[in-house]
Amino acid sequence: MSVFMDLNIISSNDKNRLQSIIETAAHLGYSTVAINYVIEPQQKKPEIPKPQSVSDIFDKFPIVQGKSSPIKVLNRLTIVASDASHFRPTNEYKNFDLVAVYPKTEKLFHCLYVFPHLSQAACMTFDVDIICIAVTEKQPFHFKRAPVNGAIDRGVFFEICYAAAIRDNIMRRYTISNAFVLMELCKGKNIIVSSGAERPLELRGPYDIANLGLVFSLSDGDAKAAVSTNCRSVLLHGETRATAFGVVHTMKKPQTPEKQEEETPAPKKAKIELV
Repeated sequence: MSVFMDLNIISSNDKNRLQSIIETAAHLGYSTVAINYVIEPQQKKPEIPKPQSVSDIFDKFPIVQGKSSPIKVLNRLTIVASDASHFRPTNEYKNFDLVAVYPKTEKLFHCLYVFPHLSQAACMTFDVDIICIAVTEKQPFHFKRAPVNGAIDRGVFFEICYAAAIRDNIMRRYTISNAFVLMELCKGKNIIVSSGAERPLELRGPYDIANLGLVFSLSDGDAKAAVSTNCRSVLLHGETRATAFGVVHTMKKPQTPEKQEEETPAPKKAKIELV
């Protein structure tokens, strides 16, 4: 059975509203959600808020629909950056399970993801898990294949949020148009679809979102992955970013019958043929 996730629930000072959104997500079948703290810096050293402890939200977390386990709640930080100086990883970043960036300029987007190996003087590296795509306005710059592929090679995922499309018809056009342009370049790779919900009514079930992915020109498999396996990969990327430079997973490859026959000793082959 698939494990569905929504990695963008907008944070709120209203505890009751936040509880209601998380309860709705659990009822819809989401196993994991992330509370998103969005920061739009106006200075070079923005103040990073300390996330609310998830244990303070519920005394007992709601059970996920169709499962026996409670919903898992994570904390996420999103930096809306118009300049490279707006993103300066500090110890405060370590308080968040996921880190995302919303680049507002073409220069910042292209520089950061094509040349992550260059020094800060030439290009500052954004060590993030998610790149956010504009949904409330027309994409302010054109995507290019090189930076998109560069982000994919680094294991970074692109996020499309659908709540804005529910609120307003114009934003719906922007969301679909911007998503469609991105899909032409990434071919459905490394895409997650999140809600960006501020109210419970803005949430939709995972299968509804998978169908919405078809509108974004995702294939059926990629649309389902955008709310399940790709989200799991984002979490693993966040854990790796916070704890290590990388993880190597080894698995023994099963031998095919043809290969086994080739490796059979000659005397044993002769006996088999005689039999």
